[in-house]
Amino acid sequence: MQAARITVGSVLFPALALGLAAAFVFGERWIAQTPASIGFVLPAIAAVLLIGAVFAALQHAEIIGARVGEPYGTLVLTVAVTIIEVSIMASMIEHGHEDPTEAREAVFSAIMIVCNGLVGFCLLMGGFRHHEQEIQPMAASAYLAVLIALSVLTLVLPNYTTSSYGPTLSSSQLAFVSILSVLLYSAFLFVQTVRHRSYFIDAHIAALGEEQAKPSRIMTIFGGVGLGASLLGVSLLAERVVPGLEDALRWIGLDDVNRVTGAAVAVLVLLPESINSIRAAARNALQTSLNSALGSVVATIGLTVPAVALLSIATDREIMFGLEKRDTVLLLLTLLLSVVSFGAGRTNLLTGLVHLVVFATYVFLLFVP
Repeated sequence: MQAARITVGSVLFPALALGLAAAFVFGERWIAQTPASIGFVLPAIAAVLLIGAVFAALQHAEIIGARVGEPYGTLVLTVAVTIIEVSIMASMIEHGHEDPTEAREAVFSAIMIVCNGLVGFCLLMGGFRHHEQEIQPMAASAYLAVLIALSVLTLVLPNYTTSSYGPTLSSSQLAFVSILSVLLYSAFLFVQTVRHRSYFIDAHIAALGEEQAKPSRIMTIFGGVGLGASLLGVSLLAERVVPGLEDALRWIGLDDVNRVTGAAVAVLVLLPESINSIRAAARNALQTSLNSALGSVVATIGLTVPAVALLSIATDREIMFGLEKRDTVLLLLTLLLSVVSFGAGRTNLLTGLVHLVVFATYVFLLFVP
């Protein structure tokens, strides 16, 4: 296995992203005079640089992760993904203030994409290559317990509260659920990294770790600086890219813009980490693969929802967290299927195929609701 290394793209994209963000700030007057016929050029360039900065952020996170080892390495990736997602989601809320469902759609999309699409593909591919793969049942149980509790509290419960109108939570309820989410996720991190760390280490990880040299201290410091620059570039450019994406979807005549935008944001944010999960499953390190995949979705709810709730309270903007009936059924089906899939501690290609069927249903209903 190759050691983590710094590439030209991991340096170039964050630098260009920060440069373009500065140009947007200091050249606002000049940009406003741009002809409408070419007004899409700068947002398109910003989108390319944002995608590049996302991949650069994950590459720098990999360097830091390789230095600190598992399961801390996966945790670094998860935190980086969460920061990126919060930044983009904040831009969605800022631009789409007339529709308070942006955060809900992004969180729900992340759950469906990870728990059905990504996990299903990893299980299917691993089943083809290795017939059966083993996971740590206690680790899977920890992930699913936190995921079930947080997803139901944040995405289902708001439909049944009465302190506020519609599928929303009042300010006090938002604060209460946010505190519970942070506490529960913090407890999960304590179990993952301290008390029961062995649950989350793949049986093959020791052999893999011997083959991969740890990055030097200088490279790790550079990775930390590069990670910060990449995350800052993503946060600044998201303010330009997200509105352009939503306007483009409306221009082509799509009715339910928020659902597709939420799915697009989830795919963008999760793509680099998804590649890591797929690679781990391919080399028969399924527990490492699930650490990356399920860890990202648990962090999405445990950290992103409180951040968005705080933004909602601070700006006095209503956010609808409660899912529609159709999406609630898909969420409950996904959670039930995940419990069945990981309960035995062994998986095969059939398990992955079933997850992919549910994912295909989710994608189909995005465009044919």
